[in-house]
Amino acid sequence: MGKPAASRALFPTTLALLAFAGNSLLCRVALRDTVIDPASFTTLRLFSGALALALIVRLRRRGQGGRGQWIPALALFGYAAGFSWAYVSLPAATGALLLFGAVQATMIGRGLFVGERLSALQTCGLIVAIAGLLVLLVPGIGAPPLTGALLMLGAGVAWGIYSLLGRGAADPIGVTAGNFLFALPLALVVSALTLRHASVDLPGALYALVSGALTSGIGYAIWYAALPALKATQAATVQLSVPVIAAAGGIVLLGESASWRLIVASMAILGGIGLVLLERPRG
Repeated sequence: MGKPAASRALFPTTLALLAFAGNSLLCRVALRDTVIDPASFTTLRLFSGALALALIVRLRRRGQGGRGQWIPALALFGYAAGFSWAYVSLPAATGALLLFGAVQATMIGRGLFVGERLSALQTCGLIVAIAGLLVLLVPGIGAPPLTGALLMLGAGVAWGIYSLLGRGAADPIGVTAGNFLFALPLALVVSALTLRHASVDLPGALYALVSGALTSGIGYAIWYAALPALKATQAATVQLSVPVIAAAGGIVLLGESASWRLIVASMAILGGIGLVLLERPRG
């Protein structure tokens, strides 16, 4: 990426990364400090995200945009639901780290499955990242709740699958708008099935709506606008900053603490994945 392209991409890329980290902060504070339940948060988030993306598609005046599909929509819903239920118990930083690690592991795993090979340095990075995940999850003082951790790992796998399914889309914003719309009925069904546990207050609803419209819908639109100016490895490596931003936000804004276990695991997971991403896998 040349200097002019880098300059143009810097601001929107930074905004998008802040939005992605903001999703963790908004969801955590909503599920921790308000009475909203995870199903209602997921439904409101997908609703406002679908609305924001539909408006963006219309304002671009590029026809109807991409159409949603049920399989990507199911993956999108799996991500959004797992994300919400996980943040009932997980701190923002831990959740963002587990989500990011699972997304990247899914995408790297897919590459290995189709025959990509890693260099010795990349293999070492992958081993270090797996070791960091084990450090984070092994039972003991400072370990995250296992149920929440598994839910967030599942959300990360779902988002990784969604990302892989959307590769090469001619109009990623339009396709994402359609998939948000298709995922909404799935969220409504789950909300109906868990209606006896439903609980919504104004602050919780506002957090969910902002998460869907601003840090999800508009955040994705900004990211897709910046993406053409980034190389594939650059796009992947800059996302290493998202758990760090979420951790800083959790400490400053939510009063969370950073344990030694989280710090060591973060260095291992992010550093290891960074080594894998620095080189293109060999075919």
